[in-house]
Amino acid sequence: MKEDLNPFKIAQQQLDNAAQIMDLDPAAHAILREPKRILIMSIPVKLSSGKTRVFTGFRVQYNDARGPAKGGIRFHPEETLDTVKALSAWMTWKCALANIPFGGGKGGIICDTKKMNERDLELLSRAYVRHLGRDMGPEVDIPAPDVYTTPQIMAWMLDEYNNIVRHNEFGAITGKPVEVWGSQGRMDSTAMGGIFVLREAAKMLKMDPKKATIAVQGFGNAGKYAYTLSKKIIGSKVVAISDSEGGVYDPDGLDLAKLEEAKEKTGSVQGYKSKNAKKVSNEELLELKVDILIPAAIENQITGENADRIKCKLLLELANGPVTPEATDILFKKGIIDLPDFLVNSGGVIGSYFEWVQNQTGDYWETDLFYAKLDKIISKSFHDTMDVQAAYAAKGKKINPRMAAYIIALDRVAKAMKAKGWY
Repeated sequence: MKEDLNPFKIAQQQLDNAAQIMDLDPAAHAILREPKRILIMSIPVKLSSGKTRVFTGFRVQYNDARGPAKGGIRFHPEETLDTVKALSAWMTWKCALANIPFGGGKGGIICDTKKMNERDLELLSRAYVRHLGRDMGPEVDIPAPDVYTTPQIMAWMLDEYNNIVRHNEFGAITGKPVEVWGSQGRMDSTAMGGIFVLREAAKMLKMDPKKATIAVQGFGNAGKYAYTLSKKIIGSKVVAISDSEGGVYDPDGLDLAKLEEAKEKTGSVQGYKSKNAKKVSNEELLELKVDILIPAAIENQITGENADRIKCKLLLELANGPVTPEATDILFKKGIIDLPDFLVNSGGVIGSYFEWVQNQTGDYWETDLFYAKLDKIISKSFHDTMDVQAAYAAKGKKINPRMAAYIIALDRVAKAMKAKGWY
């Protein structure tokens, strides 16, 4: 039977599997299977052309037992409510695993930013906030950038929210430009957190990261920073990288300046030229024989169909939902260490938490302090996950790292709901 790739069904299946393993209270399980609140918005925007277009927008506030909802806003032509629901669920577990005082949320608008000018993007961004207005804020729901949204878009949204509440409320949105009290270190915090996890995993596996080869799927914010930081901090050799058009593989290692030049001139990293470079598809990149594979693009890239052909030793899910449940089981049986997305990419929301704290207190940090705090939190999350996996193994139950991370997160959210009397 063909694997169901509906993202929310995948999120529910992962939850169900973990709930069974940890014997989660049925009432808590039932609450956690569905979002607490779903907002669907019809957003009319009078565009700069003079024409009015109605956009569909979403905001899902999945669970706020541990704090205000937290999560990005995606602008994507194929955005769906099920995708937003799944991402808001994963945000809930991500915040709980990192043990920061947020619940999970996510938002999105069905639109194609590549076909919109800057003025129309601003008009749409402001209209979204006007529709969300009373259902967001620093103690309610705190948006941030995601796919095809930027710090500039966050600045417009913040300004619109400030117009609604009639005062500056910088903690209402994170991922902002530093000029409006965004945080130093926030821009690359997703990838930086992933690199800290990579470092700790390499120690555990007794792998020399300086001799390791890396393939990165994705050349957006997370993927590009994963490339630069893995070379700068770890000293590894990135031999393959890709964008939506395809990828390039060079066993001698890739040069970032040449990659960016190729992207600018040809529209894709596949335009990269070197003596031993060759073009590969996104599918072929995933199946390269490398030490470390970093999916940093979109969901459902490693499935039951191709998981058996994955050859890496360590897989770091920097994207959201890149590995399906069926693939997770196959990778585990193959002995590949697959570290889950809501551990590996939690540096983004941890960085947003730091920005929110700075906004709430007025105490702003230097980049080194930001990174040091990020390192401490995400490294602890990694070791907590490995400890739970080891504890279950000691009891004769072999579970994969994703289930171990889920057990930690679900336990924390369930205890918060129990303390509040939700069940």
